[in-house]
This record gives sequence, structure tokens and C-alpha cells, in this order.
Amino acid sequence: MGQPAHDTTTAESQTPNTSTPAEAAPESPTEATTPSPADAPTEAAPELTGAAAMFANDRASQHLGITVDDHGPGWAQCSMRVTDIMTNGHDITHGGYVFLFADTTFAMACNYPGSITVASGGDIDFLKPTYLGDELVARGHEVIKQGRSGIYDVTVTRGDDIIATYRGRSRTLPARK
Repeated sequence: MGQPAHDTTTAESQTPNTSTPAEAAPESPTEATTPSPADAPTEAAPELTGAAAMFANDRASQHLGITVDDHGPGWAQCSMRVTDIMTNGHDITHGGYVFLFADTTFAMACNYPGSITVASGGDIDFLKPTYLGDELVARGHEVIKQGRSGIYDVTVTRGDDIIATYRGRSRTLPARK
């Protein structure tokens, strides 16, 4: 899949200015006045696009503690720890939370920079139960993309155990008029 081992969720955001006072020292004594912060030039943070923009506004996934470990065009990896609010009456993880977790990973994989892509459908197969405290990892990848439609598979694991498989169908929305 050609997955880099770095976190690209922050790659589109502005990096902080790490210059030291010595690096910013004036070249001549006549320039030795100290500018006020209001005089300092400001750079606008680049606008997030694609998966990074979508996740930055995804309050549901963030509320559940889902993290994006890494992603790129056509693939993503996310993590989530099962909390007490996610367990059902059998003390296992409610399937809706596993679906939401897989669906978030699918969304990260199918939202290319500059696009707005949504699910047109999704199916999940639950293979093993998970429990309070389990750390889940979901890995999604593009199976095929033709025009504005795509198919993506997501595998949800706990350690070496595959606990669910998800297939999502995507549709990229046309640009707003």
C-alpha cells in the first residue's frame, strides 16, 4: 500500500516557528529595535483539505477518542480504546461503536485532498467480541475507485485478532456551485 510511517494528520497544518532569538538577530546595530508582537509578520495557516479537514470537524469520532495514526490517498490507519460507555448489556463492545470506528477509518481513506467524499453504503461483519479496555486498530484501503465512486475495505483488529471486516462504498460529491 505504500504507507509512510509518519503521521500525516498534522502534515497539512502550519508548523510552529522554531527560530531562536539569535537566528532572528538584526544584521546591524541600527536595526536593534525590538519590534512589538503586533509588528511581527503573520502567516495564515494553510487550509486543511481532504481527510485532515474532515477529521478536524468530526466531533463524534474525536469524542470517542478515535485517533488517526496515519493516512494517505486511498488508505488510513486509526486507533480506538474501548471505554465503558461503549459496552452493551453483555459487557462487550456495542456493534454500533465498532461500525462507527471502521466507518471513520473508511472516511479517512477515501477523502483525498480537495475532495468531499461520503459513504453511499457500508457493511460490517463482526467476527469476535471486544471488551472494556481493548485497544482496537483499523486499517483501511481502497479496493477500486472509478470516477466519483469507490470501494474500500477496513479490517479492525485487537492485537493479532481480526474482530471485524467492513466494506464501504463511497461517492465523491461534485464541487459546490
